[in-house]
Amino acid sequence: MAAPLFPVNAHRHDPYRTFKFQVLIDSKPVAGLKKMSALKKTTEAVDWRTGGDPTHVRKLPGGTKYEAITLEQGLTHDPVFEQWANLVNNIDGDSGMSLLNFRKDIVVNVLNLNGQVAISYIIKRAWVSEYQALPDLDAGTTNAVGIQTIKLEHEGWDRDESVSEPTEA
Repeated sequence: MAAPLFPVNAHRHDPYRTFKFQVLIDSKPVAGLKKMSALKKTTEAVDWRTGGDPTHVRKLPGGTKYEAITLEQGLTHDPVFEQWANLVNNIDGDSGMSLLNFRKDIVVNVLNLNGQVAISYIIKRAWVSEYQALPDLDAGTTNAVGIQTIKLEHEGWDRDESVSEPTEA
């Protein structure tokens, strides 16, 4: 017999949806967050041959690489993306700058349909490698929403095991 998908809510059969989520930067939710790219890591496969058996190649795990994360935010007055991007490079053009706070641990929460935190990940030592302040502007499109983006490099993530499956009403 297979393990239940949802131990607390055994009546539930459907996995969590991807449209209800939040990202916390400096412990505050990002306003107008539209999209986040996947958390993905790749471990290099290293070929290994032993001296006693040179005809067989074995695969060993090598270095692990974490892909950058992209966050898309609807254009608002929330300055969090711009402020963080400005910590990484000095907008005044002076190469002398403080790198004191440019790396941040951020939290990604997957929410259930009731808006309760169901799964949470902590992304370690993230920093902004790319920032788009404004999208293409086009007077011919009346229904377009302005999106700004940041690309985050990071050093991996941990699942927050203290977050347990919420009980649903």
